[in-house]
Amino acid sequence: MPVSNPVTDHAAAPSSDGGHLDISRRRLLGTVGAAGAAGLVIGAAGGAGIAAAGSDGGSTPGAGGPQALTSVGATEVRFHGKHQPGITTPLQSRGHLVAFDLAPGAGRKEAAALLRRWSATARTLMAGDAPSADTGIALDAGPSSLTVTFGFGRTFFDRTGLAARRPTQLDPLPAFSSDAVDPKRSEGDLWVQIGADDALVAFHALRALQKDAGDAARVRWQMNGFNRSAGATARPMTARNLMGQVDGTNNPKPSDADFDRRIFVPSGATGAQDWMAGGSYAVVRRIRMLLDDWDGLSTEKQERVIGRRKADGAPLSGGSETTPLDLDKRDPDGKLAVADNAHARISAPEQNGGAAMLRRPFSFHDGIGTDGTPDAGLLFICWQADPLRGFVPVQRKLDRGDALSPFVRHESSGLFAVPGGAAEGEYVGQRLLEG
Repeated sequence: MPVSNPVTDHAAAPSSDGGHLDISRRRLLGTVGAAGAAGLVIGAAGGAGIAAAGSDGGSTPGAGGPQALTSVGATEVRFHGKHQPGITTPLQSRGHLVAFDLAPGAGRKEAAALLRRWSATARTLMAGDAPSADTGIALDAGPSSLTVTFGFGRTFFDRTGLAARRPTQLDPLPAFSSDAVDPKRSEGDLWVQIGADDALVAFHALRALQKDAGDAARVRWQMNGFNRSAGATARPMTARNLMGQVDGTNNPKPSDADFDRRIFVPSGATGAQDWMAGGSYAVVRRIRMLLDDWDGLSTEKQERVIGRRKADGAPLSGGSETTPLDLDKRDPDGKLAVADNAHARISAPEQNGGAAMLRRPFSFHDGIGTDGTPDAGLLFICWQADPLRGFVPVQRKLDRGDALSPFVRHESSGLFAVPGGAAEGEYVGQRLLEG
């Protein structure tokens, strides 16, 4: 499993019923002064511009009122755009993944109403505001890079009478020999990904969306994750996973000439799946890391398993972290510098016909198991224009001989169609549900 390369790298708004929201968190926070960093507004395609998160008024910092937000709290990600947020958005420090099943008797009409509610709530929260009848969980916080991303599972199309518009890319993933998948923690009609740089902001969004589901949908499973917090290192660095490995060096980058082709469904998509234009497919896997076994290896053996140095992520073939793998280089004793079963070699695009995916995971730790070992690992999320050309061929190759396989266990799995972003005045999935 390619766990070694995930990406590391207003005033009150109108409510969905045409009214106005009651509370603006920004008004409670005051303005962002010159001494406080202005909030970044990050577009859905990963671009960024500068905007003050408290620009709608409030107390002046230093005058006895609320103080300015730091840059972490002030950063806002746009809800509307060509692509949904949370795909190319930089990794956040906290995350929640949750799958819902439509309630018995709920169909297309109820699903459309739900997505309309969810989109309105996501837009409001991502702007740093609070919805009506808010719980107050994140009342003191700014938007904190909050993103909410929505997807549809295979069964959603049967439940809503839309089977004829289900993409072939949602065909079930093949079984892999390393799987120990729990069906109760897998798949689902609807999938929601939440990310934020503040734990309360992330939980606030999770709670609001769960309440919005009402009688239309029920939680099937839910998982919590985390990453390194912004500012925790002296300079921006590639993240590490719970194995201590630098994790995400070779991810596709939005600046790559073929990035959109690999990650997003073309905007010119036509036919029954035209609603997926600008969208992507997410494979979600809960990967338990057998950390006690892993920690029992010497650093040298760990590096041979991965094919990279633990200290700085550089390939064992030489160079720095970003130096391309030299898959032909040999040691003085004639052995391959990057072993033939090393994870980095087997998962490399050049070893898989150019197959690529954008890995954007969260780590998880759900306590200590009954056997005394950590229930911890990776909430693996990868994005691609076609999982049959992205995830599946790479995982098949890993399944046949990855040196990392004895140290990981795949415990849940899901595949979701994530439609393109909602335009102003639209809700996510509207082109499918009302098309």
